[in-house]
Amino acid sequence: MFPIGFLEFGLKDFAETLIIALVLVYLYRWVKGTFAIQAALGILFVVIINVVIGLLGFTTINSILSQILDVGIIALIILFQPEIRKLLYRLGTNTSLDRFFSTSNSDRTIDEIIDAVKEMSKNKTGALIVFARTSSLQDLVDAGVNIDSEIRSELLTTIFQKETPLHDGAVVIRGNRIVAASCYLPISQNPNISSSFGTRHRAAVGISESNNVFVIVVSEETGRISIARNGALTSGLTIQKLRAEMEETFGSQKFDEDVAFSSAQADMKLS
Repeated sequence: MFPIGFLEFGLKDFAETLIIALVLVYLYRWVKGTFAIQAALGILFVVIINVVIGLLGFTTINSILSQILDVGIIALIILFQPEIRKLLYRLGTNTSLDRFFSTSNSDRTIDEIIDAVKEMSKNKTGALIVFARTSSLQDLVDAGVNIDSEIRSELLTTIFQKETPLHDGAVVIRGNRIVAASCYLPISQNPNISSSFGTRHRAAVGISESNNVFVIVVSEETGRISIARNGALTSGLTIQKLRAEMEETFGSQKFDEDVAFSSAQADMKLS
């Protein structure tokens, strides 16, 4: 125990303080960019008003505000239902432990994807590509069109051509195979996404908010390349930067058999 003024502060207290601090930081990162911050500030304002009213002796108003706060937990669950669902999903899938690729022939696979994205960006062909874990997004895959093919740049560029019936939607890839095309993704409801971004980009952000995926988006308007992961979008990538991001995320090796690659129409910023 280490005396700090009139307090006794030991290693156990330090550990508890550190854990609480980490939880608070994680919660802040979890709710950052959502309406949860504004809602929490509103609830804090009601609490402060309730304390002030109590000190001034306004018993009737204090009683009303106290009853409102008594049901605050239920209100929080209802208000933050989407965020709570996303948090529980991420905890359940343990996103930090899963690997997309293994250690053998991912260089060739990344080359195929890079070639396809380069061609589509040059020709301003809109595309959405999502890398997913094993068995994740199965509901979206089932609702799409089964492909079950090796990843080839020619196949990807053909799928996203406007003249083809499969161009509208996302392509899902697992391991080193494209498993489905024309898969429709949930649209992000994040109010902080710029209004300049269209449906394709919002879908990319939406699927990455609640799933362990890595999404590539090619803008149909400008050909700009973007990536989405963990609910955030990075736009305006060069081909070299995209390759570096993929190699950092997946490893410059082979696709793991448990890995999934999905292609979707979403970008957090309309280019």
